[in-house]
Amino acid sequence: MNGIVKEILIAENAGDDLFPLKRAEFVSGKGIEGDRYFNSIGTFSEKLKESGDFEVTLIEQEEIDAFNNISGLNYSNSHFRRNIVTTGIRLNPLVGSKLSLGEVQLTVVRLCEPCAYLSDILGEEIMQHMVHKAGIRAVITKSGIAEAGNTVGQC
Repeated sequence: MNGIVKEILIAENAGDDLFPLKRAEFVSGKGIEGDRYFNSIGTFSEKLKESGDFEVTLIEQEEIDAFNNISGLNYSNSHFRRNIVTTGIRLNPLVGSKLSLGEVQLTVVRLCEPCAYLSDILGEEIMQHMVHKAGIRAVITKSGIAEAGNTVGQC
């Protein structure tokens, strides 16, 4: 089953608002060019350095929409602080799999659970409703360009 890259989001510095890119350069061992984690200045850069799974995070549009419906809130995709928003593909079952987005290939490492930092920003509803629904973490195994609208599929 394939999905679609709905948005590519980055923030230049820790704590900055995320903003969308139409296309982005993904670099193995670094992340998305221009993103805070690419430059090792993200909120969790030091903590994630040893695990190596800081490069890319993905979340399903369907989970964001479900959260907004359940909570009565109206957060945008960027509020969830993930790099790639997908639609049409279930992400959790892909842990351990290889994915392609445009020229880019990723290996999904683990779930990206909501954290206290995100809860402080968005409220405790995040912890109540987004556990096991907040996306996945991946490393870049083949560098390249990905764009909004690219197909997301297993390799």
